[in-house]
Amino acid sequence: MASAAAGSSSSSSAYSNSPCAACKFLRRKCLPDCIFAPYFPPEEPQKFANVHKIFGASNVSKLLNEVLPHQREDAVNSLAYEAEARLKDPVYGCVGAISVLQRQVIRLQKELDATNAHLIRFAYTTSNNTSSSIITPTTDHLNHHQDYSSGGAYYGNYNGGNYGSWNGGMN
Repeated sequence: MASAAAGSSSSSSAYSNSPCAACKFLRRKCLPDCIFAPYFPPEEPQKFANVHKIFGASNVSKLLNEVLPHQREDAVNSLAYEAEARLKDPVYGCVGAISVLQRQVIRLQKELDATNAHLIRFAYTTSNNTSSSIITPTTDHLNHHQDYSSGGAYYGNYNGGNYGSWNGGMN
């Protein structure tokens, strides 16, 4: 059976001259049935080092043996992501990154809502100032638009002059 497995290309690092990153890190021989070989190639030694530092090789081995084979790659990718996040932020790990992204989504949603409200007010003001249903740009209309886009009181929390300084109501 070992000769049939040796012909398989699904786990080449276990059968080549180079041991997988896990076996190399643990300084052991990489056997044909190495649980780590398909997921920790020799080209990615830091991936296993991070996972080992946070979770331990024994725990990762147990986890991989309990997970269905078609789910193992996703499990290893999750462990690698969580390990890297935990090394960057020892207190919060990946939860800290998720929290930052959630706050960013909330801030951007508020900014989008405020911008949409301004557009609706502008469209309402523009439609009330025209006598026909077709808007024709006049000098007064262009000046009116220019006044609003220059950072006047109409824009509320706009911090003047630079569109990058809009804070969407977040002070």
